[in-house]
Amino acid sequence: MSETERAALIADLPEEDATELLYDWPLWARDNQLAPPGDWSKWLAMAGRGWGKTRVGAEWVRGEVAAGRATRVALVAPTAADARDVMVEGESGLLAVHPPDDNAPVYEPSKRRVTWPSGAIATLYSADEPERLRGPQHDLAWADELAAWRYLQDAWDMLMFGLRLGANPRVLVTTTPKPRALLKELINDPSCVVTYGRTEDNRKNLAPSFLKTIVSRYQGTRLGRQELGGELLEDVEGALWTRRMIDESRVSAHPPLERIVVAIDPAVTSGEDSDETGMVVVGIATPKGSNEPHGYVLEDLSGRFTPYEWAQRAIKAYRRQRADRVVAEVNNGGDMVEAQLRMVDRAVSYKAVHASRGKRVRAEPVAALYEQSRIHHVGSFPTLEDQMCSFVPDDTETSPDRVDALVWALTELIVDRFPPQTFDPKQWKRVYMGQG
Repeated sequence: MSETERAALIADLPEEDATELLYDWPLWARDNQLAPPGDWSKWLAMAGRGWGKTRVGAEWVRGEVAAGRATRVALVAPTAADARDVMVEGESGLLAVHPPDDNAPVYEPSKRRVTWPSGAIATLYSADEPERLRGPQHDLAWADELAAWRYLQDAWDMLMFGLRLGANPRVLVTTTPKPRALLKELINDPSCVVTYGRTEDNRKNLAPSFLKTIVSRYQGTRLGRQELGGELLEDVEGALWTRRMIDESRVSAHPPLERIVVAIDPAVTSGEDSDETGMVVVGIATPKGSNEPHGYVLEDLSGRFTPYEWAQRAIKAYRRQRADRVVAEVNNGGDMVEAQLRMVDRAVSYKAVHASRGKRVRAEPVAALYEQSRIHHVGSFPTLEDQMCSFVPDDTETSPDRVDALVWALTELIVDRFPPQTFDPKQWKRVYMGQG
């Protein structure tokens, strides 16, 4: 039937029938939005923005609960706010996909759970807190935006250990693709069924303005292939960092730190089209069994802020981490950078740095430290890591604000203090404690 004929038919239906039709997901879904047949334990729906991943996850959970195949469900998102705002209360979330009848679930925010009249319970989890997944058992799990989880491997492992109830426990992963090691493992897992999708697939349900501005702007670009086309892209040729380089040295905790810096690459303006202010917190320590100082990336606090906002953000990190110094590039801001920081904290330990050398010259020694497995990311920093692995120094069009902040931090902590030809592992702690 044509859209006009369908609309006329629905308009003539009694309200109860029209409601039943409206919430009949198999009727409205595209074929690749429905659960695949077969004996699988993992389903990976990897698609571009606006494809309908949230709707697929919510409808799948609804259908499994209604069929009695799920009684204890885990809902895991990158953050607690994402679990609440997207997976449960979102426009395509669990509450929205249920018809307003006696079988609709009740959301209890204080208990972080959704309860159905049948007794089935879905509990909300944040991937930022993997330990909360230690202990609880589930027969069904929905993992949303897996590629954006900060503690990706830890949270996934804890979720898998608890997915042990029932005869056939299953997990659905809905995510925009990013080159994460775990995603590649899932794609190659014989027990995992993979569904691919593009933004274009859902054109009928997307705003024309979105298609005109976003799709037309990014279509054909590397970012567009990932975010719109749903492609899992590999490392960029010529980039100083690779995913493997970062992943192999990633840790979930760090040893006692000897020195911590907050590094800033301030943006000149703060509008919607402005560059970001890069802001990264890094510490240094000697891990057990090593004689060399290692760097530990603790936080990526970058974003678009006014000068006073980024100054506040930097000082909060300086105090929270008990940092030893704030390091800031002053090529663009000059004395304004220090003035902004001292408006928030007059006593802050501050050092101005000048970009007198090119980006490649500054970044290569830091990339070398990564190659030596001497730099560790404490958790995952998706946006920073995306920028690192796509940064080609000879590409003058890029402005890697987060990378610049990272480079300044590690230059201050290791590169300038311990040049390879003069490094003495017996002396570095004495130097950092201000005794030499």
